[in-house]
Amino acid sequence: MSPSRTVAPLVFAHRGASDDLPEHTLEAYHRAIEQGADGLECDVRLTRDRQLVCIHDGRLDRTSNGTGRVSTATLADLQGLDFGSWHPRYQTDSGQPARVLTLDRLLAAVVEYNRPLRLLIETKHPTRYGSAVEIQVMRMLRQYGLIGGVGSLPVSPVLMSFSPLALRRARLLAPEVPTAFLFDLAALARRNGHVPYDAPVLAPSIGVLRSRSELVRHAHERGRQVYVWTVNRAEDVDFAVQSGVDGIITDRPAFVRDRVRAGRGA
Repeated sequence: MSPSRTVAPLVFAHRGASDDLPEHTLEAYHRAIEQGADGLECDVRLTRDRQLVCIHDGRLDRTSNGTGRVSTATLADLQGLDFGSWHPRYQTDSGQPARVLTLDRLLAAVVEYNRPLRLLIETKHPTRYGSAVEIQVMRMLRQYGLIGGVGSLPVSPVLMSFSPLALRRARLLAPEVPTAFLFDLAALARRNGHVPYDAPVLAPSIGVLRSRSELVRHAHERGRQVYVWTVNRAEDVDFAVQSGVDGIITDRPAFVRDRVRAGRGA
């Protein structure tokens, strides 16, 4: 196991503060920022009319009152669905259901906060739209001045994927945007620190990290960072910190932030 780092790991809100509120809703991201998360994580998919929406599953059934595939629905179709009522602790003051969150709206929200935030954007594959997902993401990041701009906005995007080809596309489209290789198989834990297309970040599951704890040391020796997911239990938080990871992706950003601080005497 690697020794603890002198700097506490960053805490990333997985789909927002998704233990408290329905994942990928604007309320969940506002809650995470208010809880002091260092960054946010989201999944993006393209609708039939090529709009980027923040939805993890390929199907609508789990997180909405709709059915069918995201890729065959239009944005207008999704805007008529309820994306909040499934969550056991969701309540709305407005009386209106939680609506689908577009990447456009999420970017607008994080830019409005005007505070340092790292935004981890995961492109979901396989998809019928192939490279169009990465093309649209980079186009939108440029639109908001988060890449290729002359300003100094405090939001830093990172593109993540389980697909090595997606990482390659991202690097060709916008080499200035860091990429992260996601994996959940111990066999893919590059023991020598090598990653597809020189992605500067390895992103293993907590299960992989527990089975390959030397991964962090190997990655750091080669100038890579390690972000681990999805870390919600106290014992996993402690293990991740002791392993020396650079970032912890969690559904419980307030809990993890407090646990990390307490462990360091903050």
